[in-house]
Amino acid sequence: MADTSGSHSHAEESTQGKCPVDHASREKWASLNQSSPGSNPHHPHHPGGTLPTERETSSIPRLDGDNWVYPSQAQFYDAMARKNHSPRADDMRVVVPIHNAVNERAWQELLKWEAGRGAEKCGGLKLVSFKGNAHKLTPKARLKMLFGYQAPFDRHDWLVDRCGVRMRYVIDFYTGRADPNTPSPTGNTSFYLDVRPALDNFEGIKMRFGRLWDQWFGNTSRPTQS
Repeated sequence: MADTSGSHSHAEESTQGKCPVDHASREKWASLNQSSPGSNPHHPHHPGGTLPTERETSSIPRLDGDNWVYPSQAQFYDAMARKNHSPRADDMRVVVPIHNAVNERAWQELLKWEAGRGAEKCGGLKLVSFKGNAHKLTPKARLKMLFGYQAPFDRHDWLVDRCGVRMRYVIDFYTGRADPNTPSPTGNTSFYLDVRPALDNFEGIKMRFGRLWDQWFGNTSRPTQS
């Protein structure tokens, strides 16, 4: 997403000129779409400015009260070209809407974890910063691979603000084959998102244990988190 309100000096908000996927992650997202033989060849810039420059505002709030803004197809393409990732212009028309839809899903899954934990008292949860860690597997992802599951194609770490309490969330992104009978904004590719609090403070440990308790024994004392 992108910052539309000028520069910010706070280190944690240095990522406001982007969206929750960094330059390294963009290559991972672009690889999800296999271009046809007739698609455009690689160009350092999309030829003739053919890619749209319109940007979509996300539903994800920032600390300054605005919402994060996703990059346009042209920005997504140019950012990859600057990093020598050899993007294809045609791919951007598929990859960018998928990227936006999946990030919206990630935020909704994160909000399920945060339901009933007090963020509504100060205007709701805010995304402070994010980091792509596609090449750094989480312990949970490694464990799942031991049981035969595929590796996630991407990983994000999102830092959120809950009325002054900072919580880090880990998101593993997996791909699969979509149900052809079910319309989906992500086309023929389905996505499984494993969103959970990081285990680097007591609050995160308590939340993870509480989720397991709810799944095993049920809990009627607070909203179900699924």
